[in-house]
Amino acid sequence: MEMKIKGKNAKLAVMGLGYVGLPLARAFARKGFCCYGLDADQLKVKALKQGRSYIKELDFSEIKSLIKRRYFMPTTDFSILSQVDAIFVCVPTPLDKSKEPDFSFVMDAVKEISQRLKPGQLIIIESTIYPGMTLEVIKPILEAGAKFKAGRDFYLVMSPERIDPGNPKYHLENTPKVVGGLGRTSTELAVLLYQQIIERVVAVSSPTVAEMTKLLENTFRQINIGLANEIAIICDKLGINVWEVIDSASTKPFGFMTFYPGPGIGGHCIPVDPLYLSWKMKSLNYRARFIELASDINSEMPRFWVEKVQEGLNQKGKSLKNARVLVLGVSYKRDVDDLRESPALEIIKLLTNKGARVEYYDPLIPKIEIEGRPLNSQKFSRKLVQSADCIIIATDHSSLDYKLIQKHANLIVDTRGVLHRLRKS
Repeated sequence: MEMKIKGKNAKLAVMGLGYVGLPLARAFARKGFCCYGLDADQLKVKALKQGRSYIKELDFSEIKSLIKRRYFMPTTDFSILSQVDAIFVCVPTPLDKSKEPDFSFVMDAVKEISQRLKPGQLIIIESTIYPGMTLEVIKPILEAGAKFKAGRDFYLVMSPERIDPGNPKYHLENTPKVVGGLGRTSTELAVLLYQQIIERVVAVSSPTVAEMTKLLENTFRQINIGLANEIAIICDKLGINVWEVIDSASTKPFGFMTFYPGPGIGGHCIPVDPLYLSWKMKSLNYRARFIELASDINSEMPRFWVEKVQEGLNQKGKSLKNARVLVLGVSYKRDVDDLRESPALEIIKLLTNKGARVEYYDPLIPKIEIEGRPLNSQKFSRKLVQSADCIIIATDHSSLDYKLIQKHANLIVDTRGVLHRLRKS
């Protein structure tokens, strides 16, 4: 295996062609590896083969070229798993409606691998899972399939993804990669493989350490964002500007890290990953109180901002019912086309349930669905701004004309501190 990796002769398969798997497959294909891209979604595979984009950040003309040169081969045929040397599992691990972890995609992927496992294969889990799952759940399934032993007949590794959509500075290649394998050989092979595409690879002592590393990273952010959100509520009750408070605190050169409040938290990691840890701790009779409290605070922020809309309208002698409310931005963060766990969707739902006539504008999201009701992004114009009784800035896309908005809006509820930044500039 070592010689195959160094000679770029190792054949690879990436399971799951979303925000994590597709950039990973592209990176290996760029370096001359033969990389299969596996996804159960036939529409995704068809789009890739036709060179059509479903992830904004990726250059699909390059992907089309890699496919043409047969370095990257998207497919729905899982039989190719028996033909490759290394397999990466990059499938989603969402929460279900009860806020419980849904590991069904990981389990399905692992079962597909177990049916085709061959000696010497390297299996790498990139999907976010709870501490202990690689050894307690995934390892037994793989060993039972072909009666192989992990660490001897095949190699098992956990290496959590660290993708940050829309980040212009850090991407797959220059973000350090944490790797924890079952046994020394597993770790060394995975480190060598990742070193072909990533500048720095960090080996840790076990898959469980790697799993916990990812959850610590995102729990740290979730809790600190929760603190910033609670400070926003406190400042509102005190009648002072939270953005000014944070700016002044940020001047301290030690002992403080800047986090900002917002409409809630969204995306594929921060709202979800800490709850895996909380869920696991319940099975060990421990309550992760910080995590649960931060999650509660962050989940309540859409309701807080809707109340701000209602208060602002009342001060102008208007009722929220039948008021025209324009929501600016619906993706979960600035300059990405990703709706996953976006708090803007909850804001729209709450406003609609209170009788408001809600429209939205997002330059990256042409249409959404709220409780089965389709909504289309409006055409941005001064007239659109002037016609709204209230504008709520839910996502601060950099392409929006905030000076025009500030000049012509009847009422603005700013969840992102845009107006504060305008005043400072």
